[in-house]
Amino acid sequence: MSGKDERTGGIVVTDRERVILSITDHTLLRPDMTREERIKLCDEGLMYRTASVCIPPSFVAAAAEYLAGRLPVCTVIGFPNGYSTTGTKIFEIADAIRNGADELDVVIPIGALREGRTDLVLDELRALRAASSGKLLKVIIETCLLDEAEKIRMCEIVTEVGADFIKTSTGFSKSGATVEDVRLLRAHAGPAVKVKAAGGISSLEDAEAMMEAGAERLGTSRIVKLVAGEMGGGY
Repeated sequence: MSGKDERTGGIVVTDRERVILSITDHTLLRPDMTREERIKLCDEGLMYRTASVCIPPSFVAAAAEYLAGRLPVCTVIGFPNGYSTTGTKIFEIADAIRNGADELDVVIPIGALREGRTDLVLDELRALRAASSGKLLKVIIETCLLDEAEKIRMCEIVTEVGADFIKTSTGFSKSGATVEDVRLLRAHAGPAVKVKAAGGISSLEDAEAMMEAGAERLGTSRIVKLVAGEMGGGY
């Protein structure tokens, strides 16, 4: 990167930071999220030109109205455990799209995969792909709970159903993305499927390591905090 600086809202943003921000889903999914925090998230997404803002379903309509098409709105489906029935997830998708969501991060039925019921996982993701009405679909597989064979099988399933991304983690389980998992997913997912790394990305170096391993989207709240000099806890 050239290191050339750009002033954004009074903050100096380097080329290095700008590249990372451009593929970041600026995320806030805490259950105690407030209206003020939601507005701040949207303002930061606009200011720093992130890929999207990722927020809980109950805030989608308000965020879509506030952003008015200036930035994609991402939300989560069946989050964070994937326990919901397929019908419930389909309803959540329809509701999110009706409220203005542009991108959908869906959690697979993790237990079904671990039991070897890959037909159920495949059928569900086919149904969710159909329900998504062309919106960007990211499939969260929660890599920290899977063995290598299960991760590879999910790469095959996500490729087969035509999802846009395979995503490592919810950020709400025992650990988040690792470079090794990102590299594995990139190696086994089809070329049309991109990899999103999420959870535990807490530095610019973490972000760059994920990108070098093959991630084309990042899910985190911390990158914006780092750039803005407000480092704290987060997704």
